[in-house]
Amino acid sequence: MLKKLKGNTLLAGSAVYLISNILNAIIPFALLPILTRYLSPEEYGEVAMFQTLISALSAFIGLSMHGAAGRKFYDGNLGRNDLAEFIGACLQILMVTSVISLIVLVLFSAKFSEWLGLDRKWILLAVLVCVANVIVQLRLGQWQVRKQALKYGMLQISRSLLNVALSLGLVVALLEGSDGRMSAQVWTAVIFAFVALWLLRRGNLLGLLSWRPDYIREALRFGVPLIPHVGSVFLLSAVDRFVINAELGLAQTGVYMVAVQFSMAVALVFDAINKAYVPWIYEQLKYDDERMKCRIVRMTYIWYVLILCGAGFGFIVWPWLITFVAGESFARAGAVVGWLVLGQVFGGMYHMQTSYIFFSKKTGLLALATLTSGGLNVLLLLLLINRFGLEGAAYSFCISMAFRFFLTWAVAQKRHPMPWFNFRKKS
Repeated sequence: MLKKLKGNTLLAGSAVYLISNILNAIIPFALLPILTRYLSPEEYGEVAMFQTLISALSAFIGLSMHGAAGRKFYDGNLGRNDLAEFIGACLQILMVTSVISLIVLVLFSAKFSEWLGLDRKWILLAVLVCVANVIVQLRLGQWQVRKQALKYGMLQISRSLLNVALSLGLVVALLEGSDGRMSAQVWTAVIFAFVALWLLRRGNLLGLLSWRPDYIREALRFGVPLIPHVGSVFLLSAVDRFVINAELGLAQTGVYMVAVQFSMAVALVFDAINKAYVPWIYEQLKYDDERMKCRIVRMTYIWYVLILCGAGFGFIVWPWLITFVAGESFARAGAVVGWLVLGQVFGGMYHMQTSYIFFSKKTGLLALATLTSGGLNVLLLLLLINRFGLEGAAYSFCISMAFRFFLTWAVAQKRHPMPWFNFRKKS
């Protein structure tokens, strides 16, 4: 009966996260046909580069603090204020990393501006967006570990609604072009950072003024080894925009970004399932029950087969849908979206394996695996874009995501062994 209840909890949590993610995706997705008609491919490329810069900065500024705070929740013998003080330590680290990043970007802003095709102010504002996003993730992460999926979803959706409202006002009504779209992202991030801080304080989870060097060290031990991991995620999922911009120009970057946004619909489904899966799998792993482990392995294999079969739709449906939604100016994106969808499927499979590594708290090898995969992606990008154009970027992404999945699977088995090859022995 207990296992049945836990399974129902996983399904219910997944359903809430899935609905939340779908709504969260529909809101900006509904904005896409408007933006692609008010922004040229070059302007859309500028927006893509701004978002890509934010992803790049997150590897250092964020230091996976929300993951450290989420894992801390499962530690035994936590005092009444311990978690609040730990989150306070995470925010103190955040302030230091953001100041360091800002100094570096100020010193080299002219070079970055030339390289990215962005005005200097957007390069500096990207730091502010990163800081704000980390604060929001800290609040969301604490709801996730407590299985409060509804609150999680409400904050996510509210943030997307504000982003869309501001984008419509600035891009459509005031005709501010790419600047309007980026301004909307900045204002949304800042406003919801303050909302998240208030919610953390309201939930007695904000000990910003406390001084706990032991918690700072613990958070750094969790986050610093993950810098290569998060950085390599950037190399896998975002560096292609830098290379496309350098080799093919901003217009092609904008076209490619539209394909990426369509493929992200698949990633959002996996993200929803993973958000519910992580608390559930942590609870199961605590008991070290061999029968449950075999059951988990069987369920995982079935899931892998289903999503790999479903990936074929990315090659059939999405090309037509892109032209219909985004317009003829972005029809070229249809040629690459199928491979991007398949890459996202490998990403969903990968996330199922990282749970075992994070549970073990030994994240160093994960960083090595993902960094190797990111390096492979960069190498393939340089080789394939020159030969195949945008399709080369999509091929590179798909191959690298598959390589990362298999490599991470090996690391997960080393850190927390599971019966992947003898799961039939126990019923």
